[in-house]
This record gives sequence, structure tokens and C-alpha cells, in this order.
Amino acid sequence: MARKYRRNILDFASGFRGAHSGLFRAANQQEEKALACAYVDRNNRKRTFRRLWIARINAAARKDGITHSSVIRSLYENRVLLNCKTLAQVATLDAYRFSRIVREVSDRRN
Repeated sequence: MARKYRRNILDFASGFRGAHSGLFRAANQQEEKALACAYVDRNNRKRTFRRLWIARINAAARKDGITHSSVIRSLYENRVLLNCKTLAQVATLDAYRFSRIVREVSDRRN
């Protein structure tokens, strides 16, 4: 059982550099660290993508003379169900359609 446990950890650490891939104690420590960093980075990835989407929407919206928060508020008030990810993709891939959406929604708001 001990050999199987050690083999699993060494298999996990097989791509690590130096002693971290061959020596059990070093590999065990690196495995714990790698799993802890993976957990943290899964949450950081969500944060990073949200910031990216907001930046893209804001950049596209400012071409029409309004801000990201105004766009989101207008969409919410008009019950347009577009999330930030989808809106950022539209803003990036089809600027004309994004500006039409923004104009339509902001005209209804006024």
C-alpha cells in the first residue's frame, strides 16, 4: 500500500523539474503546493475573465459615448438577457451590431 501511494504521487509529479519529479519527499511537497495553487487559480481565472469582459464592453461602449455601467443598467431596465461574456463577444466580433444594441436600449431608456 505504501509503495502504491508513493507511486501515485511520483506519477503526479512526473513532469516536475529536478528532484521534484524523482524524490518522494520533494514530490509530495510539490504535489500539495501544485494542488493548492490550482485551487486558487481556478478562482482567479473567473476574476480575470470578468475584468476582460468588462474592459471589452467598456471600450466598445465608449465609442458610442456611454460607459459600461450605463450599458448594463439599460440592458437590465429593458429586460434584455445578455450576460457579460456574450456581450463582450458581440462587442469584439461585431462592433456594428453591438452599437445597434446599445443605441436601441439607451433610446428606450430615455
